[in-house]
Formats: sequence, C-alpha cells, structure tokens
Amino acid sequence: MKITTRGRYAVMALVALASYSQGSPVTIRLIAQQEAIPESYLQQLFLRLRKKNIVKSVRGPGGGFILSRHPSEINIGEIIRTAEGKQANIGCRNSGRQCGMINKCRTQNMWETLEERIDEFLVSISLEDLFDKPTTVVQETGA
Repeated sequence: MKITTRGRYAVMALVALASYSQGSPVTIRLIAQQEAIPESYLQQLFLRLRKKNIVKSVRGPGGGFILSRHPSEINIGEIIRTAEGKQANIGCRNSGRQCGMINKCRTQNMWETLEERIDEFLVSISLEDLFDKPTTVVQETGA
C-alpha cells in the first residue's frame, strides 16, 4: 500500500471532521484552516470520500460535511484506500510489474507479508481511536 500526501491529508481531515463535528456539519474551509491543507485539495478529497460513503454533504446555511457512519465504524485503511484511488502494492506480483524473476524471487513473500501487515495495522485503527485520544508529545532528551 502506497501512502502519499493525499492519504495523509484525508486521514488528517477526517480526524478533524470527527473532532469538530459533534453531529453538526463542518465546512471544508474550517478544516483547511485548522489543518493547513489547501481548500481546493480538500474539495477533491471530500468528493472521493463522499462517493465511497465515508462522508455526507449537507447543503444550505450551516452546511458542510458530516461523517456517514460513527467514527468507530470507519477505519484508517478504508480512508487511505479511498483517497489514494488505485492501490499501489509493494510486492511485484500484486503491483503489475513484470521483471521476469517473480517465480524465482526470494524476496516476494517478504514484500507481500509486509504489505498485508501494513494493511492489517491500518484497518485495526478506527477514526474514533485517533480523535478520541490526546496528542502525545515527544520530548527531546539531551545527550
């Protein structure tokens, strides 16, 4: 699974949406300002997220976006796959790349296992897990 800025921004935006919403629509403008993400970029992301039924749009005064499901029912893997579009795979066998060595390659199983573990990890984290917990601050230690 390849994770680009698009995937990271989608996760950040939905954590912000879950946190600010409290059941009321939130504008893309507010999320863009709070998360320092270009508004036009978020508009494209939210279009993808709406098509996959992760968010709903609310029109009219006080409109914006709300989550389509409870944050505990939306996992980070789903958000990233939706944002990224076509899934990019680490292992050659699943990526479509052909080097002529796939059947002899001693590293294929390792790459495929890594890919599965990354996906399992991302699916194990819900949106609620991220917005419900305080940010951990890492302190530097002088050495």
